[in-house]
Amino acid sequence: MNIFLDAMGGDHAPFEIVKGAIDAVNEYDIALILVGREDAIKTELSKYTYPKDKITILHAETVIESSEEPAMAIRRKTDSSLVVALEAMKTRENAVLISAGSTGALLAGGLLKLGRIKGIKRPALAATLPKTGGVFLLIDTGANSDCKPEYLEQFAQLGKIYSENVLGKTNPKVGLINIGVEAKKGNSLVKAAYELLDAGNFNFLGNVEARDIPETEADILVCDGFTGNIVLKLTEGVVEYLLKGIKTSIMSNFKGKIGGLLIKSNLKSFKKQFDYAEYGGAPFLGVKGGIIKAHGSSNAFAIKNAVRQSIKFIENDVLEKISENAKNMEA
Repeated sequence: MNIFLDAMGGDHAPFEIVKGAIDAVNEYDIALILVGREDAIKTELSKYTYPKDKITILHAETVIESSEEPAMAIRRKTDSSLVVALEAMKTRENAVLISAGSTGALLAGGLLKLGRIKGIKRPALAATLPKTGGVFLLIDTGANSDCKPEYLEQFAQLGKIYSENVLGKTNPKVGLINIGVEAKKGNSLVKAAYELLDAGNFNFLGNVEARDIPETEADILVCDGFTGNIVLKLTEGVVEYLLKGIKTSIMSNFKGKIGGLLIKSNLKSFKKQFDYAEYGGAPFLGVKGGIIKAHGSSNAFAIKNAVRQSIKFIENDVLEKISENAKNMEA
């Protein structure tokens, strides 16, 4: 396995990235490649005990900041941690890159440096979100704001392969996000996509309204990237608002504080369901390599879980299965 970590990407780089790498090496007994400024990485590594042969440093002098124009930064900053990692991936098999840095640069770099898998019209970004009794995959969450119906059909196929091989879902159920459950509801994009999904080789449940997402029976929810990004960020915002409100209410008086102590473990369990760190990161599916976008504020636990996610991605030949599926679609 060739698992690259962008050690300089993210709000808490490099220390949380390096710590997550150490935790992953010690727990999963695998080798990792940390990409970034060698002196900064070595300083962080010196704080830990770990098998020295399991971590390699690939030096990169600069970092692409989130404020930079993605495509231009990828072309100009050839010595950045992101570009150095992507270039190295091109010469190695079973390669995955994890980065908590600029989302735009990571997606642009994946397309410019690795390219699309033949037959894939638009690669898509997917996110794992909680629902009653488990999780579901939301795809696309922001890579493609403007879509055609056939793109959404491919998103469903990408999501199906990922769900089966990384999330462990058997014959995953697919839903289409819409403003109503009826087949004829929605705009022209969604109505045409409905027909493709309904006629395709999917366990298709039909349309899913936004209010039903938290309790959906679907394992995969498909939408254009504009809609998906709104759903993702609204979910994050509502959860944060509710958790803060609950905490404020509990701490407002003595009776609430006593009650809070009694239900503390229950609240922690509930909060854990919505913690992005539990899921690692969002895969960018459809490019010629494994790319996982970790949350910008990822801590070591999130990075460790992103490494676990990468291991499953490689062990279950997700890239090869997507490529074979794309060939079948072209045939």
